Amino acid sequence: MQVPVQVKPAVWGAIGGAVAAMIIGFAWGGWVTGGTSQKNAGVAANAAVVQAFVPLCVAKAEQQPEQLEALKKQSSYSRYDTVIKAGWVSNVSEKYRRDVADQCGAAVVESMDAAAAKNPRGT
Repeated sequence: MQVPVQVKPAVWGAIGGAVAAMIIGFAWGGWVTGGTSQKNAGVAANAAVVQAFVPLCVAKAEQQPEQLEALKKQSSYSRYDTVIKAGWVSNVSEKYRRDVADQCGAAVVESMDAAAAKNPRGT
């Protein structure tokens, strides 16, 4: 069977259009592969867990004011040790504990700094 001559350009045009659509879709259209989508979902889930547990950790920290000054004196890189040793993140799964402790330590120190800025004389 012979393919009509007019069909060849149409087939090549359809192939070119499909390739162009894929390039445009993945480069600028926001298309992603299944693996990238799964990775993004994991990152979003981790962020949601951390966001959910940080306020609980901060509330526990506020119940132990003697630990707060020690936390503030430490560098931002080692605050998570104090948070973990104080038991403020003991209810958090091991998988998320470090991230929650880091965020909690930063939030506690930030709130202490904000309170000190509001009340500079300490009264």
